[in-house]
Amino acid sequence: MAAAKGDGAVGELELQAAIGFNGHVPCGLICHPDREHILYPLGCTVVIQHLDTKKQSFLHGHADNVSCVVVSRDGMDVASGQVTCIGFKVVRPEFQSCLGLSKALDRVMVWDVSKREAVCGSPASPRSAGNANVVMCSSCRDEMFVTAGNFTIRVWKLDTATKKIHPSECYAGQLRRITVCVQMTDDDDDFYLGTTSGDVLKVNTSSKVVTACGPQKKKFSMGVTALLLPKTGGLVVGTGEGTVALCTGSDFQVKKRMRVEGAVTSLTCRGRDDQFFIGTNKGQMYRSAYATFKEELVAVCHTEAVNDVVFPEGHSDLFVTCSTNDIRVWYTPERLERLRITVPNVTCHAVEVTRDGMVIVSAWNDGKIRAFVPATGEPMYEINNAHNLGVTAIAATSDCKQIISGGGDGQVRIWNIGEKTQKLREVLKEHRGAVSCIKINKNDKEGVTASLDGTCVIWDLVRYVRKQMILDNTLLKCVCYHPGEYQIITSGTDRKIVYWEVLDGSAIREVQGSLSSSINGMDITSDGASFVTGGDDHLVKLWDYKEGTVTHVGVGHSGNITRLKICPANKSIVSVSADGAVLIWK
Repeated sequence: MAAAKGDGAVGELELQAAIGFNGHVPCGLICHPDREHILYPLGCTVVIQHLDTKKQSFLHGHADNVSCVVVSRDGMDVASGQVTCIGFKVVRPEFQSCLGLSKALDRVMVWDVSKREAVCGSPASPRSAGNANVVMCSSCRDEMFVTAGNFTIRVWKLDTATKKIHPSECYAGQLRRITVCVQMTDDDDDFYLGTTSGDVLKVNTSSKVVTACGPQKKKFSMGVTALLLPKTGGLVVGTGEGTVALCTGSDFQVKKRMRVEGAVTSLTCRGRDDQFFIGTNKGQMYRSAYATFKEELVAVCHTEAVNDVVFPEGHSDLFVTCSTNDIRVWYTPERLERLRITVPNVTCHAVEVTRDGMVIVSAWNDGKIRAFVPATGEPMYEINNAHNLGVTAIAATSDCKQIISGGGDGQVRIWNIGEKTQKLREVLKEHRGAVSCIKINKNDKEGVTASLDGTCVIWDLVRYVRKQMILDNTLLKCVCYHPGEYQIITSGTDRKIVYWEVLDGSAIREVQGSLSSSINGMDITSDGASFVTGGDDHLVKLWDYKEGTVTHVGVGHSGNITRLKICPANKSIVSVSADGAVLIWK
């Protein structure tokens, strides 16, 4: 992990890699003009990734989710917009003069890129129509651009002398369409609009008249959500049901098609190459070629909140995450998904890998404990009705013979695990709220559980009795043993980090963990010198254990951090969040 900058100085954690892609951003996946990089939004960050080496760099600066991103034609500038605190969203910026479209305000703004200041603005659509959804600049003329949206299509002209923009309404006859995507030809003669009705409109920029509409008979299911104009001719159409089709002719007949997972939100070509990329709202990235028109999956990520993360014992190159419907195993150096275990219609709250690395044990909201083979994902066993209100936390002893589970009912249950049988050994009833975290000491004779009722109980796992109960005025979210096992640290919704003595349960020290919000996750290094926290303030904080001070802060998440772990080699931190992002810090 990164070293401190100096005495008393708070350093920055280096964001080493990000696993995630916000596929809900329209046209969010972009191929850079150098044909070697792609750009895409992830939370409040814009990720730039090399296509061959997979090396990533990051653009920070937003305080909320990036809602749009675009690259200038020469590739020298990147513009991005975000959701603002009052709910307004910049839908899409364009160059040369930068255009910003506020969907909530229904205004289009022109910005001077060189001076970084606004030039002029205007209502984006007439009062008789709905809001504008998309904006597209001319490929040849800086003074012309197009907006379209709910029953409105406009061609605009910028008067640089008077610093005003003048709209011209396009005539669509009897057609009333809601436009969600737009593409313009290289010669600026025409532009194409994708609609929620499942058809494509072709509009002439000179006459400002709709000259073609199709397909006429069989429209695209769930609307046209993305468009791409290949250099080889035709039109590539992406749809809300996950179909990508190559259309030709004035009636937009489908010549080729393929199917991807999720609604298509981005289509981008790799320069003048035969390749193009597809992004979907399921966080999937695909690569294809116009000639073969076959999809190739190149990147995946979580699309729901990631609830837990864990490293196998002694392995820093692999980690496991869990979310709604699935558990995934990731290979850290290449940020690749090695294994996905899918269990439909249920949510995995916690996951654990046994010390021998032979079993993935998981806790689910349907009250079941499920175990899987890490290499193949095959089910090993299933404990039904493990807890009445869902299993919320889980841990395994170092000898791999017992599992300790916590439930939404507040009970802690100990299970004996045999080769073919799983038997309930003991039920411990001290908590009145859901169990949020379970930790076991090295010799398996003692364990600690934290609960949302504000209690933290230290258990004797030989006699199965309570040794100490710690009461705190908070909803406890996380607890950690110091490697020396003479102290524990806890935190929760009161934003405080408290050090406790294991022997008598007395409080030793209390420090302010966050200025604004709950702390949801915590982990400590193997030598006990440092620990890391994360929570609803979206910050990853590295602490000096003895001093109780923050040494480094990591900024990159836009969703609430749910859990985080330090790798066994103490060289990196993996944090996961409610927006599905997985970030790796150095």
